[in-house]
Amino acid sequence: MSSPEPPAKTPEPAGPPWPAQPTYSNLGEVRAHLLPPKACRPRTPGSLSSDLQPPPPPLPKKALARTQSLPTRRTPGPGSAGGRPPRRPLRGSHSVDASQSEGLALGVPGAALGLFPDHLLSPEAVHAALAARQLGALRDIEARLRARLMGGRPGPCLPGHGFRLLDGSPCVESGDALYYRVVRVDGEAWHVLAAKVPKPGAELPQPWGVELQASLPPHFNLQGLCGLVPEGALPGAPWRGPAVLATEVPERTVAQWLAEGSQQRPAEPAWEVALLILQLSAALEHLEAQGATLVELRPENLLLAAPRGCAAPGPLRLLLADFGHVCQRTQGPPGAHALQLGRLLRTLLGPATPLSAPVGVGLERLATQLPRRLPSAAQTRGALQTLLWGPGLEFRGRRALLGPWLRVRRALLVVHLAERAAGGEVPGLEDWLCCEYLVDATEASLGHALELLWD
Repeated sequence: MSSPEPPAKTPEPAGPPWPAQPTYSNLGEVRAHLLPPKACRPRTPGSLSSDLQPPPPPLPKKALARTQSLPTRRTPGPGSAGGRPPRRPLRGSHSVDASQSEGLALGVPGAALGLFPDHLLSPEAVHAALAARQLGALRDIEARLRARLMGGRPGPCLPGHGFRLLDGSPCVESGDALYYRVVRVDGEAWHVLAAKVPKPGAELPQPWGVELQASLPPHFNLQGLCGLVPEGALPGAPWRGPAVLATEVPERTVAQWLAEGSQQRPAEPAWEVALLILQLSAALEHLEAQGATLVELRPENLLLAAPRGCAAPGPLRLLLADFGHVCQRTQGPPGAHALQLGRLLRTLLGPATPLSAPVGVGLERLATQLPRRLPSAAQTRGALQTLLWGPGLEFRGRRALLGPWLRVRRALLVVHLAERAAGGEVPGLEDWLCCEYLVDATEASLGHALELLWD
């Protein structure tokens, strides 16, 4: 966690400089100066004081003006304009003609939707405005969720940082490395990181893959690095030499998740498998965009961690950490990882997956299509998104319905998230992944995903 920021300086008031202390006046004294003095004794009709004091003039009559929201259509009399300038209306009030009253009533929501009164007679214009607002709302929600889930990322290590070892035993043991929890201290700020120590006897990593990992921008499903623990900085550390610091502390590997058995697995294991393969496809898509290929995809080198800002229990965050087996990809077919993804999907499904569940049936179909169609990681991710959140098999070959389905699905998701937020529920990882899908989806991408799955 980071140290609190210094309080912002309070801006000085923009108004005129008033006195430091308010000035109070005695209203009794003011009235005493304005009113004539009272007589000391009763006056007689012939007294001098009664002659000098004429009776007070009558009080002026007040003219009451009736406030009108709409002007009357009477003809102004002569001299009504006079030489005085017209009175300015009060701020926030409106004085309009009756013919403009409908435009006033519809002006506020129409301006917010980009509509004018005449547009409301066109259902197409109304539908287009609503669809644009729903898409804009989803983009805003997706950006906020992404900032929360990826927020709090520690910066690079600096010479003045201190380190403390939390546990003498590793928290996770992967196929090639041991992970220890370490605290990095910088004054009052501290972060819990993971020291990644190579296992004795492990293969030497490919230098190009390690350099690529250190240079990649932050990605939700790629293990990030933030520096090294210098040798000797952690007295009593159970390893020798410097250790790489990873930004996320893993909880277990996918291989350990598989070994846990059905006792700790959710009621719908196919759904969780689809979410894990979806995140892995996103990581491999990023590698393919960098011209890189993971030579060997192994469950023991796929890490699972709790996403930031999410309440447990919930879907775990998958991290691709095996950059030692990443090499530069030569020119070839786009589906460089399709075969490995197909084998891993078969392993994760296992014999216990209920094939009657729609997602389980779709995953079995995808495992068959991957070695046959050799799709890219981006295409595989699109197929998994349609399995999780639609459209289903009934939309295959009906491209004319994909656009209306997408607009309705976006509207329903906005309503669903609003209902849950009203109840105090915080959106999680699955909500963000669904928002990300519906924000980027198009009619063409939906059609390609359905073709990959069911053709």
